Amino acid sequence: MDKKIRVLIVDDSAVVRQSLTTILMSDPEIEVMGTAADPIIAVKKIQKEVPDVITLDIEMPRMDGLTFLRKIMAQHPIPVVVISSLTSEGTETAMKALEYGACEVIGKPAMNSGQFILDSQILLCDAVKAAAQSKLSRKSAQAKTVAETPGTTVTPPVTRRNTVVQPLEVKPKLTADVILDKGTALSRMVQTEKVIVLGASTGGTEAIRHLLKEMPPKMPGIAIVQHMPEGFTKSFANSLDKISNLEVKEAENGDKLYQGRVLIAPGNKHMLLKNVGKEYYVEVKEGPLVNRHRPSVDVLFRSAARYAGHNAIGILLTGMGNDGAAGLKELQDAGAHTIAQDESTSVVFGMPKEAIKLGAADKVLPLNEITNHVVHQLSVKS
Repeated sequence: MDKKIRVLIVDDSAVVRQSLTTILMSDPEIEVMGTAADPIIAVKKIQKEVPDVITLDIEMPRMDGLTFLRKIMAQHPIPVVVISSLTSEGTETAMKALEYGACEVIGKPAMNSGQFILDSQILLCDAVKAAAQSKLSRKSAQAKTVAETPGTTVTPPVTRRNTVVQPLEVKPKLTADVILDKGTALSRMVQTEKVIVLGASTGGTEAIRHLLKEMPPKMPGIAIVQHMPEGFTKSFANSLDKISNLEVKEAENGDKLYQGRVLIAPGNKHMLLKNVGKEYYVEVKEGPLVNRHRPSVDVLFRSAARYAGHNAIGILLTGMGNDGAAGLKELQDAGAHTIAQDESTSVVFGMPKEAIKLGAADKVLPLNEITNHVVHQLSVKS
């Protein structure tokens, strides 16, 4: 029997610590090994016993979560899931946390409805499992850390155990059928505009940042689903817009998708690609979790298979689970060119692996080769 994933919860709110404990302990594959009201207490606990995953609040007394994260990642990396309030300041800081090495960002669960609690349980438990499987490397601190602060040095503990986990089975596990029936691809329509659709999960924020930073301004329209909570995708899009040659924004229902524009699916909403004549636009809509996610990569990919077909390029990046695998196959069957990120550069080789197993990827490439391959495929010149 596989060993449980041991989690240390770090949050200054006793109510939040109890809520997170209840949610995580509901999963038989997860064990909460302890809680800490601030990073100073957390360091003392880590020195005695190393968790497999840390859940971390950002705003805390004595030491803020971002400083603690940077210290952990610079010294002895441990997978971290940031759990932050949905405030403008909190979301901006959470984006920095991803840059500094956090595996996932999750919004703090609000216990306001049965369905919301169930969705929060699924998303939080999956985030912890994905973090436990992630490949980490040390990150140099980009500013002064707390190395000089007495009692905050994270001493080398025992080596983390390799934890093999299986996805939590929650019935029913819905497919893209609940949002868009498979139907018939319209790939033979008189349409010449190219479009790129991309999906990612754990590790995807930095992978997407890397790709968009390298892309020339005359790229076709790009639609992206990155598994991320409501409230964080706008900050993510804004941060990408600052470093890219392309216009990047969080998608709104009816937004047009054209050359040089990137639309990021908003958290907690599904995004579909559609068209009127030769013009693409996106539909943003409510709906149940698909493959345990909202937004779902499969939903975007299926819509692209139908409305773009052979005019599309599909890219599936790092992430846990299988969201996007079936959709990439549908794209391939519709005549699209399909790409999966390789194992060596994936933080979690789950989603690309499942697509490769289906034979859905025309090319399996390391992250640093994807942009050049796409540019060559499109004959786009910077």
